[in-house]
Amino acid sequence: MPSPHGRHRAARRPGSARKLATRASAAGATLALPVIGASTAFAAEDATYTVAAGDTLSVIAAEQDVDGGWKALYEDNRSVIGDDPNLIAPGTELSLDGPAAAGSGGTDADNASYGTDTTADAPTAVMPVDGSTPTAGYEASGANWENGHTGQDWSVPTGTTVKAAAKGTVVTAGWDDSFGYEVVVKHGDGDYTHYAHLSQIDVSVGASVGMGEAVAKSGATGNVTGPHLHFEVRTTPEYGSAKDPVTWLKNHGVNA
Repeated sequence: MPSPHGRHRAARRPGSARKLATRASAAGATLALPVIGASTAFAAEDATYTVAAGDTLSVIAAEQDVDGGWKALYEDNRSVIGDDPNLIAPGTELSLDGPAAAGSGGTDADNASYGTDTTADAPTAVMPVDGSTPTAGYEASGANWENGHTGQDWSVPTGTTVKAAAKGTVVTAGWDDSFGYEVVVKHGDGDYTHYAHLSQIDVSVGASVGMGEAVAKSGATGNVTGPHLHFEVRTTPEYGSAKDPVTWLKNHGVNA
């Protein structure tokens, strides 16, 4: 397949001796515990719980000792959660001891897609790596790119934790020649974030990830001059639809 304009030139894929270490997602990974943002549980006397930023049904069910786990909690509250158990909006009141009354709460897909209450002006994204130094920026020119750089690079040591910038679903997890090992996550607002040159992938396609949840380790695979994270924001899952990732982060409350 011809190389698209603007991407890194292709690099040789590592041999079997450098095979990527991956961890398959377990069944039910769509309700995996988020690494950060889970709230401290607070149940009322009438056995209800108010969803807070970062909560998932599995976290709530475990903390509140709900009989039947997250599946029972979802079935009892389907009328206020909706058809997708992954989208629970902050502020939604859940019943912990039986079916909830219809209309006692509601979902907000925009808020739920990031696990954050945007009405409180809280950030709806996080930096994908900590302790980083920005290097090549969006649309930078140079010998490494055919028609301008499509993302933001941060210099970090190999093995640095790479986090999902926002809550979403993994749509790509594997090898893509010049980008090396990569992960692409689809978010509730229709955008996609792309994490490339990884040394290890810790999620699989179809897994749901929380804002700030670890998805990979940074590395130097593909066409690189040193270890770093390439972070890209796209309007589609495919290469060629990139937009300014630093502006995207700022629009979600993060100063990159």
